[in-house]
Amino acid sequence: MSDYVADPAILTLGGPPPSPFFDAVEAAAFPTLILRYRNRRWDARVGLSGLSDADWLDHFGRFHPLADNLKAPLALRYHGHQFRNYNPDIGDGRGFLFAQLRDEAGRLLDFGTKGSGQTPYSRFGDGRLTLKGGVREILATEMLEALGVYTSKTFSLIETGEALQRNDEPSPTRACVLVRLSHSHIRFGTFQRLAFEQDAEAMARLVSYCCRHLETSNPSGMDADPVAFFARVVARTARLVADWTAAGFVHGVLNTDNMNVTGESFDYGPWRFAPSVDPEFTAAYFDQTGLYAFGRQAEAGAWNLARLGGCLTLMASVDGLNDALSTYTEHYQSALSDALFRRLGLQRSGAGDAALTAALLGWLEASRAPLEQVLFDWFGGKESDARAAASPLADLYGAPAFAEAKALIRAAPPDRPSRLAHRYFSGTAPCTMLIDEVEAIWAKIAERDDWSALEDKLRAIAAMREAYNY
Repeated sequence: MSDYVADPAILTLGGPPPSPFFDAVEAAAFPTLILRYRNRRWDARVGLSGLSDADWLDHFGRFHPLADNLKAPLALRYHGHQFRNYNPDIGDGRGFLFAQLRDEAGRLLDFGTKGSGQTPYSRFGDGRLTLKGGVREILATEMLEALGVYTSKTFSLIETGEALQRNDEPSPTRACVLVRLSHSHIRFGTFQRLAFEQDAEAMARLVSYCCRHLETSNPSGMDADPVAFFARVVARTARLVADWTAAGFVHGVLNTDNMNVTGESFDYGPWRFAPSVDPEFTAAYFDQTGLYAFGRQAEAGAWNLARLGGCLTLMASVDGLNDALSTYTEHYQSALSDALFRRLGLQRSGAGDAALTAALLGWLEASRAPLEQVLFDWFGGKESDARAAASPLADLYGAPAFAEAKALIRAAPPDRPSRLAHRYFSGTAPCTMLIDEVEAIWAKIAERDDWSALEDKLRAIAAMREAYNY
């Protein structure tokens, strides 16, 4: 177990009030608090496993401060492009930064909330989160973490006893407050606000803060040159989008305020996992043009990076920033091969890596074979010949259309093939997270307050995480 190490580093941004970065706010007072989920793996890693459930409710339901930490929650300020339309009237509208601490590697971690009440940026919203939304966030973060995607962690979920009215689900519906553990809540939109206000001094402070506190555990920080900083954000964003692709994940709302500078997946709303490699598959019912469809997420990442780079022209050369942005495609393609090889349990060897990536993705798109089943069947490459031959997809694997991808998979050296001895691989089907499964889990909770399906799914995800051991 780690020791709890408080570090409210956000306050180093300082400056005279009102701050260009945040506003002090108060949490809502909820009628009741029922602990529904506590992340036991991560509470131990950050030194909070010794909290009793009563203490947990006190800190993560009533938001009484953690020792030596922020004395008041902070609603972070930002702007954002939402479906490519600029919106200067947003910010933390139903959440805030509650606390900051260090993990076992010395990296800064944020405790951010969702559903914790109204703030100056709530506009006409009630500042609440539906219980269904909270359950969905648990499922998204646990699944993505198990698949090796750099994601925020759902740290706590507490039902609050309120009845909410929503237009997109049966109402009244139950409410909750969620706490998210993340390495950063500094969004692209945080920089957009400062650029909108032409506040070059605050922009320089923010870049310095990111380099010193978010990118490394080294007190001297990373290179705070804005072009070098932007180049690192470009590479991290490319890797995140590539990891989503290899996971079959569709975030759904890739607005600039939903992407952060650490390249960490967070802020889960209408997400879905695609059943197959379908470029036009969308997650949000309101994404009627497919702007954030599965096959357009890489484009969305590049577009959002261009907006971030534009903000940094307040303090850096346009040519330098454009040069950094121009590396995005190369980073993405390399990261996509990294991700697919990782998901297949294969070692990258160089020459044939791009060919395998192209052949497999091309076949997956043409065949519409279930992505997770294929990656499960061929995990370990040639070490899984017998398992693939016994798969429900065996006929597809024997067809000429798969011959090139199959040959390249079998030719790649396996990475830690001993993992195939895990009980997870003794079955014939992988753990998945398709929309029908998510809805079935929620239906049991909504209709009978039966949490057993969620608990079963979390156990299945845990087994998958142990087996892959990314």
